[in-house]
Amino acid sequence: MEESARYGDRVTIPEPYSIEHIPFAERHGHSRQLLWLWLAANLTIADYAIGFVPVALGLSVGPAILALALGNILGGLVLAWSAAMGPAAGYPQMFIGRRAFGRIGGYIPAGLNWLSTAGWFTVNTILGAFAIELLLPGLPFWLSAAVLVVLQTLLVIYGHNVIQEFERYMVLILGVLFAIATVIALSHGSTIAAWHPKPLAGALTLFAIVLAVSFSYIMSWSPYASDYSRYLPEITSRSYIAIYVFIGAVLASFLTEVVGLLVAILAPAGATPIAALKTVMGGFGAFAVVAVILGATTANVLNLYSNTMSAKVLDIRLQRWHLAIIGGALGFALALLGYQNFTQNYENFLIVLDYWIMPWLAVVLLDFYVFGHREPMGFSQAVPVNWNGLIAWLIGLAVSLLFISEQFQVFGLKAHGPLATWFGDADFGYFIGFIIAGVIYVLLNRGTARSAKH
Repeated sequence: MEESARYGDRVTIPEPYSIEHIPFAERHGHSRQLLWLWLAANLTIADYAIGFVPVALGLSVGPAILALALGNILGGLVLAWSAAMGPAAGYPQMFIGRRAFGRIGGYIPAGLNWLSTAGWFTVNTILGAFAIELLLPGLPFWLSAAVLVVLQTLLVIYGHNVIQEFERYMVLILGVLFAIATVIALSHGSTIAAWHPKPLAGALTLFAIVLAVSFSYIMSWSPYASDYSRYLPEITSRSYIAIYVFIGAVLASFLTEVVGLLVAILAPAGATPIAALKTVMGGFGAFAVVAVILGATTANVLNLYSNTMSAKVLDIRLQRWHLAIIGGALGFALALLGYQNFTQNYENFLIVLDYWIMPWLAVVLLDFYVFGHREPMGFSQAVPVNWNGLIAWLIGLAVSLLFISEQFQVFGLKAHGPLATWFGDADFGYFIGFIIAGVIYVLLNRGTARSAKH
């Protein structure tokens, strides 16, 4: 790719790059723009819906807030340091993973991330369409979903700079709307204080589920965090990037989940998350539903954009805008198939994400930060298969599944590992997978750290 700038900071032209290395002449922006991007991306309905999980499980308010806070902090840390790789590498996150997994070996996590981003796109499309239906009764679900998908796909076709600009403006609107929603919810303090949950299991088990779901939401951005920082100048401080991303993502995600928690307590029994928001907000209800629609869009443009990045890492020989249309069409089809049993499908989807992403993250973070493999050529000229990374990931994943403790069925079998009782059936297997994969990768690469160039 030639070094003359043809894109730079211009917003009105489609992005000419996909997974290529971003040249020096094209680098632009400031790390603080990531604060606005991750704030906007997490002031969203999918995050708000997580607040309904502890109420449905019967976890009391104090432990629920603690679990949500801890999940967001831990997830925010891995997201932040994933995003910090972008400027030095100049590649999207899944392409960075090629160094540790190999070009062909990297197809496995890239394929899983393509599915994950399609899943997230589907989740937000369903929730956004529900919100449109609530504002415009009588409008069919398929038409509401189609409107959202078309608008989001157009933004993604234009690419990186349009997305950054869109998120910057949306954070102002969404920030005000969710702040008002928070104040209204807190005004019902006596009702919230009088709520008496009916727990469905032991306190530790319920705490672990809420922790896993909140952690999964914010952590699951990590496999595409660098997609939105790779245009920054190479000299941009990794620490500043990490701080801005952490603050933006954690603050927005945690506060939105707490709003969901409060609304779930105040809402009539059996109300859907969106209908509950409209009811509890009273005269502000219509504006709150508009916030739901806008929030679904801010998240989905990132999901669909990174869906195209993962497809390109799979060496699919189509242009990025073709892949955006295909990804949008897939999300639309999945939304039509999955919206009728949304709540259970959503919780299961979030838990599954934890298990494949966490051991992958351990390998990629160690490769970049501990072993110092940061040269752009190391990513672009990766070996076909790096067995060290692939073996560490597979072992970490396999061990983590021994500890899984969930209620959903996989191929007719309950997702319950033989060692789940070690933690009283509380689900911490994904953390174990992270640790095991990391240890295995270090052992397989012993001696590399001493010779790596930093």
